[in-house]
Parts: sequence; structure tokens; C-alpha cells
Amino acid sequence: MRSVTFFDGEGLREGTVVARDRAPQLFDRPAPAGTARLDGVVTGLFTDHHVHLQLVDHALLAASRLGRVVDLGADPNWISDVPGPVVVGYAGPFLTAPGGYPSDRAWAPPGSVREIPDAEHAARAVDELAAFGVSFIKVVAHGEAGPVLDDDAFRAVVRQAAVHRIPVVAHAEGRGQAQRAVRLGATRLAHAPFSEPLSDAEIAAQAASASWISTMAVHDGAARSIAVDNVRRFAAAGGEILYGTDMGNGPTPVDLREAEVDALRAAGIDGVDLLASLSPADPLDGGPLLLLPHGDPNRARRLTLADIDITEP
Repeated sequence: MRSVTFFDGEGLREGTVVARDRAPQLFDRPAPAGTARLDGVVTGLFTDHHVHLQLVDHALLAASRLGRVVDLGADPNWISDVPGPVVVGYAGPFLTAPGGYPSDRAWAPPGSVREIPDAEHAARAVDELAAFGVSFIKVVAHGEAGPVLDDDAFRAVVRQAAVHRIPVVAHAEGRGQAQRAVRLGATRLAHAPFSEPLSDAEIAAQAASASWISTMAVHDGAARSIAVDNVRRFAAAGGEILYGTDMGNGPTPVDLREAEVDALRAAGIDGVDLLASLSPADPLDGGPLLLLPHGDPNRARRLTLADIDITEP
């Protein structure tokens, strides 16, 4: 038994960790007086809100610090059948204009892109994806890589997604596209805006209506600097930042990406706010636990019985 500080998704609390069923288990109750203390912070496994499991060896997630991922671009027949070891939310294919990004990319697996010529097809696509059990609908607004959905088709996606109560997340790239995507009804951006600095007024408006997935570490140079500055101002305005890495875009780890945590800190997000962006699983639900020495996510590792000096027979 050890006395611990744990993060419950909103704040830090005090609890007790004991051995149950050959694994550490956390309880929301004070430890008896004199109980030895476990240094660090305990919480559940983290969430990566932007991955592409068809582009990585997803079996590696079993030993990772992630307990949930959100796939934002895959063949729905494939992603809907992916077995554990983590909880997988998914959007199915990229919905894009005919000839739009990423329909011409060699890395895009068959079935991971659906071209939408008009509003009628947009609504039909959403209905079909809802039947697959998608968690999100993903639309593409990449103005620097070919045609984009027109406003009518984009709005049709948003309207029909609302019928099914499915949020719309947008890949917005190119000048004006982040602003346009949110104006047309997307409630989440797949990437923190990196094409241009957003005005303070736009930042404030988006902070009140949309969340951003960080993905800053996939960039370098000017794009990285722009993204970090936009995120810093968005967070200061009260906007919700979610940790995400675009896993599969280049040589990314199939685990926590420490460079992304560093980028969040560079944008002024740290402490409890940093932990919240990682959306850990409820540490009280009996699942695997992480130990964060000094509360640092980049030093997180799975909590074991050895950490609480107990070996069960």
C-alpha cells in the first residue's frame, strides 16, 4: 500500500494504491497515517487524438503509454475491425473534393479517401459512415494541395453529422482554411493552425467554438513557430487543446511522442493543463496505471507492483 497523488482528468487528488488481482489499483480514499508515499503522480493511460493506424505497426500500442487513440483517416472496413489492445475511436475516410488531398498521395491506403462531388453525396457519405459506428467525420480543407469541398458540400456534411450527433473534425491547411472550416461548422481542427498566424479576434472566436489537436511536432521551421504561437494564444483565450501527434506521418513513435509534449510546453501548456490535454483514462476504473515522476508525462511509465513494494503470491 502506498499513499499517492493522482490526476483524475480535472485536478490532483490524494488516494491510496494497493495490490489487487496481481496489479496496482487506485482508490479514492486517504491512506492510513504513516503509510509510505509514492513519489510522482499516478493517472490512467493517455489518449492520442490524431493517429493513422494503417500506417504504423499498431500492435506496438500494447506496451505503450497510450490507452486510447483516435484514427483520423483509414479504410472504414479495416479500422472498424481493428482489435485491441487499446480503445480506438475513428473517423473512417478523409472526405475531400474530387481530386483533393490526399486522393493523390501514395501513402493513403485504398479506402481511406472518399471524394465528395456535391452536397447530396456529402449527406449520403455521412449516413453510411454513421452505420460504421464512426466517432467523428473528417473533412479536408487543404487549399494548397488541390480542390476543396465547396461551402454547400461542407455544410451538408456538418448538417448530416449533427443528425447522427457525430462531431466534425477538419484538416485545415492553407491561408484562410482554418477560419473557413470553423465558420462552416467544424468543431475540431485536426491540426493546430500552422499556415498563418490567426488574428486575436479569430483566436477568441475559435476558443469559444472549437477544439484543436496539437500535432505541432510534425512541423519544423516557420510552420512550427506559427503553430506554437497560435496554440499559446488559443490556450490563453480558454480554448481546448488536445494532445495529438498525427502518428504515421513520418517516423513517429507508436507511443507517447515526447517531442509533442515539449511543443505543448513551449506553447505555455504545462502542469494540470498539460495532463488534461493528454486525456488520461479514469485512474479509478481498475485499468492500467501510469506513474509520472515529478508529474512529467515524458517520464511516465506503467505502474507495477514493484513500485508499491508488494509481491503477491
